[in-house]
Amino acid sequence: MDLTYYPYPSRRHVVMGRRGAVATSQPLAALAGMEMLLKGGNAVDAAIAMAATLTVVEPTSNGIGGDLFAMVWDGRLHGLNASGKSPLSLTPERIPEGGMPERGWFPVTVPGAVSGWRALHERFGRLPFPEVLAPAIRYAEEGFPVGPETARAWRRAEGIYLPLRGLEFRAFQEVFFPQGRAPRAGEVWRSPGHAKTLREIGESYGESLYRGKLAEAIAGFSEATGGLLSLEDLKAHEPEWVEALSVNYRGLTVHELPPNGQGIAALLALAILEGFDLKPEDPFSYHVQIEAMRLALADAFRYVADSRYLEKPPQALLSPEYVASRRSLIGERALPQALPEVRPGGTVYLAAADGELMVSLIQSNYQGFGSGILVPGTGIALQNRGLGFSLEEGHPNRLGPGKKPYHTIIPGFLTQEGKPVGPFGVMGGFMQPQGHVQVVVALADFGLNPQAALDRPRWQVVPGRGGDASRGEKPGDRVILEPGIPQATALVLKDLGHRVAYEVEPGLFGRGQVILRRGQAQGGHAEEVLVAASDPRAEGLGLAW
Repeated sequence: MDLTYYPYPSRRHVVMGRRGAVATSQPLAALAGMEMLLKGGNAVDAAIAMAATLTVVEPTSNGIGGDLFAMVWDGRLHGLNASGKSPLSLTPERIPEGGMPERGWFPVTVPGAVSGWRALHERFGRLPFPEVLAPAIRYAEEGFPVGPETARAWRRAEGIYLPLRGLEFRAFQEVFFPQGRAPRAGEVWRSPGHAKTLREIGESYGESLYRGKLAEAIAGFSEATGGLLSLEDLKAHEPEWVEALSVNYRGLTVHELPPNGQGIAALLALAILEGFDLKPEDPFSYHVQIEAMRLALADAFRYVADSRYLEKPPQALLSPEYVASRRSLIGERALPQALPEVRPGGTVYLAAADGELMVSLIQSNYQGFGSGILVPGTGIALQNRGLGFSLEEGHPNRLGPGKKPYHTIIPGFLTQEGKPVGPFGVMGGFMQPQGHVQVVVALADFGLNPQAALDRPRWQVVPGRGGDASRGEKPGDRVILEPGIPQATALVLKDLGHRVAYEVEPGLFGRGQVILRRGQAQGGHAEEVLVAASDPRAEGLGLAW
């Protein structure tokens, strides 16, 4: 049998409980989160357990060498930016003439995910840190059967990572492509080095990765193979607690983290859409959503950068005057505007909730496995997040030493009248703010439940790809549609000036998770229920008890 072949549509239901809920893109990771809740841990313990486990069971999208962003509700909303900076020795002059390479040491930035796990645990965790990492260690050491969607992504990666030549790539290829190929669906894969590293992280409370034995291993391998990442870079890293940005949309307050993340693109698009009456299958409603997203992404590409280098405060892009000026540009024809070229990403998102805490967390190595560099014996696959920098002179996001790049990964959170509604997110590079907008619109405008909101066919503005010069087209702003969107809608969008095409690969449209708190009146008092949902485009699930 083919474990990756599913010819018939199927239906998922929301999962409901009262004591706790988890949702993520891989079942074993969701079970790791539920394991923590059943042991008496809280939602933060569950979130960290899932995050660590995902570095093992879904390495095609994240790893110990990646970055992390999170939001936690404990009566108020706390934002965490655990993204790393570029090496202090990285300057624009060192980049090869053809631009930033996609693999190798040049795009490697300091890994922030582990510092994020520690920061979350220090502030909110209940169970001992090593115990929270135990499921991830178990799967790395004993092995696990590779899931079908993970196997598909792993196999696609063969053509990217196996041809790489150089000592810096050898350990990565040996660990992730045993026998010279990707493991197939159902095959058991294990990573003893990964388990050893997670134990070290647990015992040192994450300190080893930045100022101990693991940091020395990373810096030593970098120096031995021509890398720029140094012990000084790792020692200087610290995660940051930040205040979220928000906009009100149809009675909901939507929260996103500030730059260097692109969450502001989702907020700006929603603020623009507040001025339109959207209907579920109305082609013109698709048109205005696409236009709002194009405008918001254009602003994000222009202004999002390391917070220390911003040209204007992010709140300025959300002011009523600025939003109105952007909204006024949307008419009955597609705007003739091309956006900068961007690259696809690879990310995991998870959500967790209990009676007191709610967590929205996202982490990534970028571009699937990331740089293609793995520190020998450790299981630490390093990210290539430096690809998020601009090389344009004078741009606030211009590559520079000790600087955080434009980041695609964004956790989302919803509140209503100061009370938590819940965490949500959609992973997938520059699809992420677009997925956030479409999920919020489905919930707020169309009245869909969380699972239906995730199931709903999606569209994506794809900056910087396509364009037929023979027909006078410019690259950028191509719109791809999932097959579930009616052809009649596609024809109307084409007539309005959009360059539309259908794409059958579900991974292009993001993979989301949602947990919402729903109050019900029972006998004169409110009873709250947690409602969890997981995207059918991934192999994950929601669990609740």
